[in-house]
Amino acid sequence: MSTPFPFTAVVGQDDLRLALLLNAVSPAVGGVLVRGEKGTAKSTAVRALSALMPEVDVVAGCRFSCAPAAPDPACPDGPHEVGAGVQRPARMVELPVGASEDRLVGALDIERALAEGVKAFEPGLLADAHRGILYVDEVNLLHDHLVDLLLDAAAMGASYVEREGVSVRHAARFLLVGTMNPEEGELRPQLLDRFGLTVEVAASREPDQRVEVVRRRLAYDDDPDGFAGRWADEETSVRARIVAARKLLPSVVLGDGPLRQIAATCAAFEVDGMRADIVMARTATTLAAWAGRTEVLAEDVRQAALLALPHRRRRNPFDAPGLDEDKLDETLEEFGGGDGSNGSGGSDDSGDSGDEDPDPDGPDGGGGQPPQEGPDGGKDDGSSESSGEVPAQGEPSESGQAPSPGAGEQAPVRAAEPFRTKVLSVPGLGEGAAGRRSRARTEHGRTTGARRPQGALTKLHLAATVQAAAPHQRARGRSGPGLVVRRDDLRQATREGREGNLVLFVVDASGSMAARQRMSAVKGAVLSLLLDAYQRRDKVGLVTFRGSTGEVALPPTSSVDAAAVRLESLPTGGRTPLAAGLLRAHDVLRVERLRDPARRALMVVVTDGRATGGPEPVSLAGRAARLFAADGVASVVVDCESGPVRLGLAGQLAGELGGSAVTLDELRADSIAGLVRDVQGNSRRAA
Repeated sequence: MSTPFPFTAVVGQDDLRLALLLNAVSPAVGGVLVRGEKGTAKSTAVRALSALMPEVDVVAGCRFSCAPAAPDPACPDGPHEVGAGVQRPARMVELPVGASEDRLVGALDIERALAEGVKAFEPGLLADAHRGILYVDEVNLLHDHLVDLLLDAAAMGASYVEREGVSVRHAARFLLVGTMNPEEGELRPQLLDRFGLTVEVAASREPDQRVEVVRRRLAYDDDPDGFAGRWADEETSVRARIVAARKLLPSVVLGDGPLRQIAATCAAFEVDGMRADIVMARTATTLAAWAGRTEVLAEDVRQAALLALPHRRRRNPFDAPGLDEDKLDETLEEFGGGDGSNGSGGSDDSGDSGDEDPDPDGPDGGGGQPPQEGPDGGKDDGSSESSGEVPAQGEPSESGQAPSPGAGEQAPVRAAEPFRTKVLSVPGLGEGAAGRRSRARTEHGRTTGARRPQGALTKLHLAATVQAAAPHQRARGRSGPGLVVRRDDLRQATREGREGNLVLFVVDASGSMAARQRMSAVKGAVLSLLLDAYQRRDKVGLVTFRGSTGEVALPPTSSVDAAAVRLESLPTGGRTPLAAGLLRAHDVLRVERLRDPARRALMVVVTDGRATGGPEPVSLAGRAARLFAADGVASVVVDCESGPVRLGLAGQLAGELGGSAVTLDELRADSIAGLVRDVQGNSRRAA
């Protein structure tokens, strides 16, 4: 086993280290979600934490890590007698993003259960992580069915494996730690709320600190054991401090004053439910124990709020996490009377480590606030540059009149309020990643038939298995009431559920769309479709066209947030190179088919259907559209044409694409025409 990078050797990242250490002191805090750009020591710090965790007492030989003082009465390896056990290091178990359900919860041998009545159970990762750490790297990419299992285990403290009436249960209480890059997509709100604390991490912009990071990493790579040995004393000191804080924790008093501040803070930031109040109370208590105190102060409440609330105040998927610290300080000051503490957060009173003078790079350098900007310091994908471009000069408008200098491009307009959209889906039956948009063969969903298993049996079709075994009972010498089942009799259930698709938005940003009210409505419609894509677990991409070219504004990604940012900063103006936009979209889909052939695409073209600029623009656009029809790409055209006189160009484009067209009004789920319509085009419409 390789030597892990020492926790105390991690440079900076004070809030990350503090949040991890608080959970090491009190797992009841609820785990940590670490958000940040790649290459910021997220995984390194988490993996290093396991070496600092105190050892645990377990029943000898128990695969489910039962505590000898209070063994689980329902343990599959039990029953255990209360008595002395053995000590072992706390485990850190990593859950791969692509893990199967059986790998997570365990596997039950269905063949032996049916033929012999034996519950032969092989424990999964949840059993391994019991009383330890369950670490999920790239937790935002975890499949929905695994997220559901994690939520159940986190809520009940136990894991249940049920197959055709055979059930196994075991305890599963663990410290959940997840890392993620927000650019790759956000977490489901239910799982997000299960993390007690969250921290934002970013690479330091200080040259001296970056130099130290590189120096330590190179030294570790050259000699891991020697490097770890140089930090052994610091590691031992922190481990002892964790043990001391655990012993002190039951003695810490959470007075009425700090408790009132906690309640007032959660109310002021309008967080949902009561979990935030409970997590803040536990975190503030643990902060006091970590500082060696038996009384919770206002500074503990403030730090607890900065760690426990940012991910709970999001009102919709596109809200950035974070807290208004001025508002936080005002709330703490308003409700901080009578507790004898410094309501401003105690910035002049260390109150943390007594006479210690900690190394600023050490593990107790916490107390700072999580950064409130994005991982790149607030530079939202170049949007600030897009609003400050020099407008195109002297380009004719759609009406043919030469515009005044600087009128070729208009500044971006804000999107109108989003709305609930009608369901757009890809026709047919796919086999892509689990999601909520189009029909697909999946591991979860309604049973539609049976087949012979290919590999390990995961979903037994009981009726089909019995039907396959029944004709052979006499030949197999059956003499009792039991059914003689052989491997060849087993049948796997085939199920139909929903898959996530690649939704590629192709947005017309030309001068014909540039009227501010009109473009605001268009952006509102696309934003609504993005919200729908977020809820249905789709990947999204964004292609825009204006002037003379089509441009990939956002390559296909799971980060719907990134698409919303690019949409908000989208400028308009110039001619309408419809063919160029479609050809660019065709290239994007061709590359994505090579990368992920199982994920089907849905192209949403947002345009009024006009095509201008260059020789024969209409003919070129038609030929480009027919490429998608030939490839069988599902498409829908959102018709943005307005005014009393309509040319119907968007409908003609939809016909060339082999798809269908909807107006902005028809896109609303609550409109008169808002019936759910498949994207198979006019061929499936009723006569």
